[in-house]
Amino acid sequence: MPIRPSLAFFAGAVIVGVSGYLLAEPMAPGFVDRLEAEAEVAIADAGGTGVTARFANAAGSPTRHPLLSGGETLDEATRAQVARAVSAVPGVGGVVWSDGTMRAESDEPVYQPLHCQEDVEGLLRTRSIRFEEASSALLPASRILLDEVADALRPCLGSIIAITGHTDQSGPEPGNLALSMDRARAVREALVRRGIPRDGLRANGIGSQQPVDGLAPTDPANRRIEFSVIRTEPLRPTPVDTPGAR
Repeated sequence: MPIRPSLAFFAGAVIVGVSGYLLAEPMAPGFVDRLEAEAEVAIADAGGTGVTARFANAAGSPTRHPLLSGGETLDEATRAQVARAVSAVPGVGGVVWSDGTMRAESDEPVYQPLHCQEDVEGLLRTRSIRFEEASSALLPASRILLDEVADALRPCLGSIIAITGHTDQSGPEPGNLALSMDRARAVREALVRRGIPRDGLRANGIGSQQPVDGLAPTDPANRRIEFSVIRTEPLRPTPVDTPGAR
C-alpha cells in the first residue's frame, strides 16, 4: 500500500525532531558546565570575591542567562566590572543580580528621541496604564488608553520603542523585577495587536529601582509603564546587554 506524501512528510518531521532532541539534550549540561567554569574564572579576574554565577532557571533547568549572587560588600564599580566580565564569556546571555540590582547598558549608540515620545508622555501625564493587583492583566480603562498610545506611536513606525515596566517597593525585588517585566511584555503584546510591529518593540522591567521623583518608593503611583521612542538605523543584531552598578 503506497504511503501518502503528507503522511511521509509528517513521519519524517517527527523523526528529525526526536533525533534532534536526543542529540541536543545530552550536550546541554556540558555546555552549562563550560559556562560555569569560564564564568568562575571571569569573576575571579574581575575581583568578584564571594560572587557566584548560577546557570539555571527557577525550575532548575540549564540556561545561558546566569543569576549572580553574593558580593554584597563589593563596591558598585567592582560589581559592574564583574557583571560585564561574565557577560563577555562566549555563549553567555543576559546577566541578572539576584538582589535585583540590575541596570542593562548596551554598546549600541544613542539615538535622538522622536516627537512621538512627547505625544505619548502627554497622554500619560494625567492617566496611567494600570493592571490588576499583583498581575500583568490590563484593566479595561488601560486598554482604551493603549488605543490612543498606539495611535500616537504610529507616525514613528520604524523607530525603536522601548517599553519599561516599574513597580513600587512593596514586595521583594526579584518578584518586582519579574512582575515589571511581565507587565512590559503585556503592553508590548497589546501594541502588537493594535498594529505596532513587534520587531520595533523592546520590553524591559526594572522593578522598583527608579521611583517617581518626589514619591516614596512604596507609593503605588510608582507602578507604571514608560515609553522611549528613539531614532534608529535598520535593525541589526545587538551586543549582549550588560548590567552595571545599582
